[in-house]
Amino acid sequence: MTPDLPDGSALRVRHDIGTAVTVSVRQQELVSYVYGAEADPWECPAPFFHPIRTTAGNLVSAHRPHDHRWHKGLAMTISHLSGDNFWGGYSYVRDAGYRRLDNVGSLRHRAFSRFDAEVDRLDLTEQVHWHNARGRHWIEERRDIAVHDVDAAAGTWELTVATALTNVSGARLEIGSPTIFGREAAGYSGFFWRGPRDLTGGTILAAGGLEGPQVMGRRAAWLAYTGTHDVVDAASTLVVVPDPAAEDSPPVWFVRNEPFPAINPSLAFADEVTLPAGTTLRRRYRVMVADGTWDADRVEKYLKEHPW
Repeated sequence: MTPDLPDGSALRVRHDIGTAVTVSVRQQELVSYVYGAEADPWECPAPFFHPIRTTAGNLVSAHRPHDHRWHKGLAMTISHLSGDNFWGGYSYVRDAGYRRLDNVGSLRHRAFSRFDAEVDRLDLTEQVHWHNARGRHWIEERRDIAVHDVDAAAGTWELTVATALTNVSGARLEIGSPTIFGREAAGYSGFFWRGPRDLTGGTILAAGGLEGPQVMGRRAAWLAYTGTHDVVDAASTLVVVPDPAAEDSPPVWFVRNEPFPAINPSLAFADEVTLPAGTTLRRRYRVMVADGTWDADRVEKYLKEHPW
């Protein structure tokens, strides 16, 4: 039975086999999940979401910006993992700063075990292998992806990503960030969004009345970023909502609006996380993409109407 949908909100899914899955509504592409692109090994080849657009077609993700070529839209990363870098680019070294090291790993798509495209949602289950810089298989990841709650008339849609990272290395793995190694306010590690250049200087809001760059390093149940686009007379809002049932809930946030837009509910902002051999770390995140400028009250109202 076809579900009742908001006007014009039926989805179209295109699968360019071996490369990417793209979801559209009203002939407007919302998101591409790129899982088969070749990349410079120093940029940490990995699946990523880009471009990400609002239902009005406004771009809310950046790909290979000139300041950090390894930033690719929205992606799963770990900046420090037992001495290796699954983030791409330079590694932060205590008392030495950022250095170009031969320690960058890769995340490789292996297969989709689920690919369900319905009129109102897309569900994928993917196997991803994490290999260190020397080619050793360290992490077996199960990644569940859903595009859902698309309402073209309201200008909103959601992406949910759940990750289960199983340590198959045979030894303990240590998850960290530059802050753990001495760089203040640089605790990035994990699910990371890089916004486009025109959203630089946007507004940061978070649960509990938090706002502005001071949200960096704070805990909050959700975080929103809103900004105004170039060329078009429009604004967009992203809201990232980690699973309230996760063991680190609410997470510590890495967030910036200068010198570029970025959001990351960090896996290990200031404290190392240990993953013993054979164990699994699980996290789940919702990303709501909206046309327009949203305030905290509107975010709270939406989340109340769209619970986990």
